[in-house]
Amino acid sequence: MDPAVALIRTTLNTASLAAPGLAGRAAFELYRHPLRRGRVRTREREVHDGAATRTLRHRGERVAVHLWGDGTRPVLLMHGWRSRASRFADFVPRLRALGLTAVGYDAPGHGDSDGRTATVLDHRAIALRLQEEYGAFEAVIAHSLGVNAAFLALREGLRAGRLAAVAGVSEISWMPAAFCARLGLNATVERELRRRAESGAMFPGIADVRTHFDAARDPGEITLPILVAHDEDDDVVPFAQARRLRAAYGDRLELLATRGLGHRRILVEPTVIDQVIGFLSAGTATKAVPA
Repeated sequence: MDPAVALIRTTLNTASLAAPGLAGRAAFELYRHPLRRGRVRTREREVHDGAATRTLRHRGERVAVHLWGDGTRPVLLMHGWRSRASRFADFVPRLRALGLTAVGYDAPGHGDSDGRTATVLDHRAIALRLQEEYGAFEAVIAHSLGVNAAFLALREGLRAGRLAAVAGVSEISWMPAAFCARLGLNATVERELRRRAESGAMFPGIADVRTHFDAARDPGEITLPILVAHDEDDDVVPFAQARRLRAAYGDRLELLATRGLGHRRILVEPTVIDQVIGFLSAGTATKAVPA
């Protein structure tokens, strides 16, 4: 067991017996702030360094934007929690071969960006900001929490031809329980954490957090073709999250179920990348570009 996790578990569970509110506040701070930033992995380095990188300002913070291509026929890449745009490195050459421009960003508190944290509201705002610059997207490829943000953005003005959702979170309300389960926190801490996570403390102005951030709600609002790729052995975001989307969107959603890849390897698995690229190319007029 990770000593840091063991310390957090013991401290918060013990504190909850005498001061549940204090334990809940401490859990909430851990919940909404990444404990570490994802670094560029060795396999990602060449693609990452080949991007044209610039910054935009969001909430007064510097957000890193990475561009692979000249900006025409853009595809938006939306990463997950404690992740970064470089995690999509294996997709970039394939997108470029189709004549598409890959547009990624590191959310606040992630990758090369400033700040300490980002919610799905920040991802949505950045996606819409990038749309102002590059126009409607040919497609969106999202991973993990980025999937939930993608559905939210599509409901609130993001225009795209297709959505490829990999190992995605479909409901925000699932996350406090999952967070507490991973750390071994008791029911008292979970209750206090959920109360804060589903209130204005995290999402100011959102009256019903559970409904507002449910990617499966009102499926008629999102009419583009959807591919969901999810591993049945995902130990971070359970396969049930993919089933919820399939039940909601029916035949408009293609479900690609894998085994043995987990939450992260699925993003670099060649057969999954082949399926995603094939799905995207079916909705675009391909134009090859020089290698």
